[in-house]
Amino acid sequence: MWGPGHSSRTSVAGSASFSGIVQMEEDKHCSKVEDVVGSHVEDAVTFWAQSINRNKDIMKIGCSLSEVCPLANSVFGNLDPKKIYGGLFSEDKCWYRCQVLKVINDEKCLVRYIDYGNTEILNRSDIVEIPLDLQFSSVAKKYRLWGLQIPSGQEVTQFDQGRTFLGSLIFEKEIKMRIKATYQDGTVIAQAEYGSVDIGEEVAKKGFAEKCRLTSSTNVCEEKKSDPGQLVLRNLKSPIPLWGHRSSQSTFTRPKGRLSGRMSLDLKNENDAGNNVTFPKENLAVGDFNLGSNVSLAKIKQDQKLIEENEKLKTEKEVLLERCKALELKVEQTAQELQQEKATTVDLTKRLESALKTCIGTRMKNLAAKVEILKGIRRVSISVRFGNDLSDAIQVLNEDCFTIPASLNELELIWAEYNLAQEKIQTCENVDLSASLEAVYGQAKEGINSEEILEKFNDWRCNKREEFTSVRSETETCIQRLVSWFQNTLKAFDLSVEESLISDDTIDNIDEILENTESGVCKELEISLIEQGDADKDIILKTCSQVLQKIRSEESLIATVQSKYKDSVEFKKQIIECLNESPSVDHLLSIKKTLKSLKARLRWKLVEKNNLEESDDHDGSEIEKIKQEITQLRNSVFQGIYHEQEEYAKLSSLVQKWFPELPLLHPEIGLLKYMNSGGLLTMSLERDLLDAEPMKELSSKRPLIRSEVNGQIILLKGYSVDVDTEARVIQRAAAYHRAWREAKGESGLLPLIFLFLCKSDPMAYLMVPYYPRANLNAVQSTMPLTSEEALKVMKGVAQGLNTLHKADIIHGSLHQNNVFALNRQHGIVGDFDFTKSGTQRASVNMMVGDLSLLSPELKMGKPASPSSDLYAYGCLLLWLSVQNQEFETNEDGIPKMDQFHLDDNVKSLLCSLICCRSSMTAEQVLNADCFLLPKGKSMPNSEKDTEYIPQKEEEELKVKNFDKDKEKTRNGEASFDC
Repeated sequence: MWGPGHSSRTSVAGSASFSGIVQMEEDKHCSKVEDVVGSHVEDAVTFWAQSINRNKDIMKIGCSLSEVCPLANSVFGNLDPKKIYGGLFSEDKCWYRCQVLKVINDEKCLVRYIDYGNTEILNRSDIVEIPLDLQFSSVAKKYRLWGLQIPSGQEVTQFDQGRTFLGSLIFEKEIKMRIKATYQDGTVIAQAEYGSVDIGEEVAKKGFAEKCRLTSSTNVCEEKKSDPGQLVLRNLKSPIPLWGHRSSQSTFTRPKGRLSGRMSLDLKNENDAGNNVTFPKENLAVGDFNLGSNVSLAKIKQDQKLIEENEKLKTEKEVLLERCKALELKVEQTAQELQQEKATTVDLTKRLESALKTCIGTRMKNLAAKVEILKGIRRVSISVRFGNDLSDAIQVLNEDCFTIPASLNELELIWAEYNLAQEKIQTCENVDLSASLEAVYGQAKEGINSEEILEKFNDWRCNKREEFTSVRSETETCIQRLVSWFQNTLKAFDLSVEESLISDDTIDNIDEILENTESGVCKELEISLIEQGDADKDIILKTCSQVLQKIRSEESLIATVQSKYKDSVEFKKQIIECLNESPSVDHLLSIKKTLKSLKARLRWKLVEKNNLEESDDHDGSEIEKIKQEITQLRNSVFQGIYHEQEEYAKLSSLVQKWFPELPLLHPEIGLLKYMNSGGLLTMSLERDLLDAEPMKELSSKRPLIRSEVNGQIILLKGYSVDVDTEARVIQRAAAYHRAWREAKGESGLLPLIFLFLCKSDPMAYLMVPYYPRANLNAVQSTMPLTSEEALKVMKGVAQGLNTLHKADIIHGSLHQNNVFALNRQHGIVGDFDFTKSGTQRASVNMMVGDLSLLSPELKMGKPASPSSDLYAYGCLLLWLSVQNQEFETNEDGIPKMDQFHLDDNVKSLLCSLICCRSSMTAEQVLNADCFLLPKGKSMPNSEKDTEYIPQKEEEELKVKNFDKDKEKTRNGEASFDC
């Protein structure tokens, strides 16, 4: 409630004196009384307080500041000491109004919280501007206790104690202030009362302040300017006169004006000039005295000495009186304590006398209650406490345990031999069977011997049983004696029985019988109810552990047998299926033979068409007929290739399941190459079988050919390869193809159709779909993407990078020409140069506008990484977001984000990708807030987006934009990777 004043933080104050003598005005409301609450203490006589009536104002100010200050600007330049600011208090991190007292340096200022009175050193960043409606006078006022001042030369410890003492009297307490006067600086001189306690008097009694002299008109305390221990009359302007030469007495009285603790007398002496006379404080504190002509200086000094001794005696008297009061109080307290002790002793004596009368009855009642509990316990089985359940479990394990079938070990050996045979066939290496078995199973180890633990448990159980039987027998004997005593006592008090039965055994021995009975019952209850000791628990836990270990071992053995049984059943099914299968390559060879025939006919038709076209008198209808036949043959060839790929897939499945030796038995079919390429490589496709159109304008780095397959436009990328690079190209393309194949339409990657090798030239060709004018560079140059379209496209690109990074593939060549916006809705990532590694691909410094896509770590020579891919991704997203705006970069080439007005979610993502370079993954980018779609919206069908452009649409684009494509391509806007 009390804001920063509630803290223990206080301002560093001295003896609370103002600079110079402060002029004071007579308060217009000297008799006015205010109810205030103390908020901050400066010293033993000065404090700050808030009016009770302004409590709601304080709450309103706090609410207004909490809304305004977090959004306000920090102060800068010169600070106005008369202006009110908002300050962030360091201890509770809340905002309060403050004024600047002192500028310490460029960063720190000393401020006072004007509504509470305390001060603090704040950073400029924690001081803000506040509106004019909060620029009004402070709620708290500075008060000074009336008639008191801090003694000069007061020690720091006593100063702190005085401040603490005043704080205990006024802090957060409702105080009644009787206003006497007000300083011109706003300090209020007042008499403070808390209930019936005069706070000023209490502070003065403790010696933390002293009473100061008051004027007759205003009764206001004035600040001291010198040591208050003595009053010195100095700087006399005239010499002291000779007292004997004065003809008449003159009266020297106390001046009626304002006193500051000092007085000076101008006494003229015609013979002695410049002498200073010092008067002690007491001389000025007494009433008027007369200076006669016959008064000597020695007399004055003697009077002063007597006054000093009198004052000392008064002080000693006060001390003795205080000690006397303390002793009287202590005697009174001691008397009260003795009275309380006496009353307690009397009460205890009465209780003991009352208890002695009912002692036997009480013991009998308690003993009966314990016996009743013991009866209930005996009715309940306590066998669990002595491990009967563990004993039964051990017996069951010993008698009915499951034994290992003799055939299980034999089955394990047969199974291991089968697996080793499969591995040996696949690796085609000689393997030492015994060494392999030893590596798999390791050396045999003996199990932990638990017989000792079980024997120890049996001994413990027997001992516990014997102890319990002995205690129970003793308890029953004692109870029987007690019953017999009761029976004899009844007979002894039966008046109908004539013979005397009174004896020591029947009457006097009851205490011993009760003691023994109670001891026996308590002992049996202790055994039955009290928890077992650590040693007993240790034995039971160890035994339980052994039993559970045996149970788990047997359960594991049963599970193993069941697992082997299931495996054997499954193996039997697989063997039957394997026996029914005949891994024949005849069908594949038949397909290859048919393909050879079709390819030969296709080549012949192509030659025939070329001959007719080159002849002078060629027939157009005949050429058209041959073209139709060529198209049919080419489609048949591709159908055959598809059948061939299907047969390869079947054989590959058989190799992985049952026939690993198949590729070794039939090396001529190239099954290993197909499997190593992930199904991408085909040996039956050749370049000259396609109606290829060389794209010379796009072939600056590698041959590019455009063709048509089954009505779809495709692109052939040529790679020059040798023996080493051929294997690397196949390996890298296969890894990319496997990553795409796992998600296909949801992968965000450009699909690879076929990879084939040229027989006549050292070239490898990769067949991919062709998306003309669909790369980002071409799209942005013609009709730029909107913000919504750009986010949809870049979400697809993030999916593509996520697919590659999950497969441990670094793209390294992400730029505006290698990212495609299909239908302006779905983005995919293009393939890359498979002859180069990720670092080699990333070494090319691609630019988008004036912005480099090369990450800072790549510029320093570090290898490519997923982080470098995401940096390029972030630069592309920034390029799409700011359209044609110019980039400002720092010395590292990193663009500055503050220059653009971007969506908050997009800006946050860009800062993480480009500026902060956090360890963000592609999956995290994919789940960024800016890519979250509103309810009711969904991403377009990615499978439809990846379809090839129909021939008719391609031809229209070809006619309209071919010339423009050629010009743009020369400027680096090609729709393939660089």
